[in-house]
Order: sequence, then C-alpha cells, then structure tokens
Amino acid sequence: MLHDPKGGSFRFDAGAVCLDFAHTGGEGRYAVFESLHEPADLGEWLTQPPLGAVMTVPVTTGELTAAKALRQAIWDAAHDRAADRPLTAEAVATINRAAAEAPLAPELAADGTNAGWAPPVRATQALSTLAREMIELLSGPSSERIRECASDNCPLVFVDLSRPGARRWCAMERCGNRHKLRALRARRATES
Repeated sequence: MLHDPKGGSFRFDAGAVCLDFAHTGGEGRYAVFESLHEPADLGEWLTQPPLGAVMTVPVTTGELTAAKALRQAIWDAAHDRAADRPLTAEAVATINRAAAEAPLAPELAADGTNAGWAPPVRATQALSTLAREMIELLSGPSSERIRECASDNCPLVFVDLSRPGARRWCAMERCGNRHKLRALRARRATES
C-alpha cells in the first residue's frame, strides 16, 4: 500500500520486492514520500510481507544509509531499464556492493510446514537479498518488462507480469482510472 502525502492511499504491486523497496521514499522531490527516517523504520519495513525478515540484530544508522543508497540505485536502474538507457556505473556498483554481502538464509521450521530466516537476521543480509533480486530482474527475462507508469505525472516503476505484457499503469484504481476519466472528458468536450 502506497500513501500519498496529500492524503489517500492505493494498492500498488511493483511485481518485485526490490522495486517495492525503491518506492519507500527518495531524494529531492521524492523526499515527501520518505518512510525510512530512522533505523527502526527500515527494520519495520523489512518485517513486512513478502520479505518477512524480522531483525534479530538491531538496524544501525550505517545500514540505514546503505539501504537508502541501494534504494536509489534500484530506482535509477529500473528507470534506466524502462527507458531503454544504459545503467549508470554508480547504480551498478551500489547494487553489486550490497549483493556481495551474505544474503538472508532460509530456514525450515521444526514442523516442516513453515519457513523463515535463519538467525542472526541482519539488515545487511536483507539488503543483499534485495540487491540480488534486482540483479536477477535486470539480467533475466523479465528485464524487458520493467515499465514506468504511463501517466504523465507518475514516476512509479513495476514489472509487467500480465500475460500479454500490456500493463501500462502503476495501479488501475489510480492512474488508469484518472487517464480514462480525462479521455472521457476530452471526448465529451469535443462532442458538445
């Protein structure tokens, strides 16, 4: 669920956890969307599904700084790929640096029916897991399906997981409906 600082929220599925992470805030004009103010905010975000990584070691200020750098690199790389531009060396280096750390290690519960993350669970491991997912996304078959919302004022990026590969909007209930309403108004205005 994404929240607009002007009020309201909408369901948004970016199609990849790493892209969901890229939408937790940002720099410049995206600072109003910032949700990772303190290390504890990062820890809380990482505990949410689908990642569900409950930190057994408290998140540090350094890890928060690294998380924001990774987030920006994922954002930049996704937008570059969506626009069919070469990725920047800085974004690639930041993603690779995060991925080089040990990732989260899955662990099967004693009852054999549930899984979690083997302790200790650290933020650097979760960030590595997100970076590795972004590497797979950028270098795999879904790379060509990274899209930016077709709305002229929405910068959200997503992986188009629709069968025909025709998804245009971040969320139909938000940008898709706005587009349809504008088109309807334009048709009515020309018909009058």
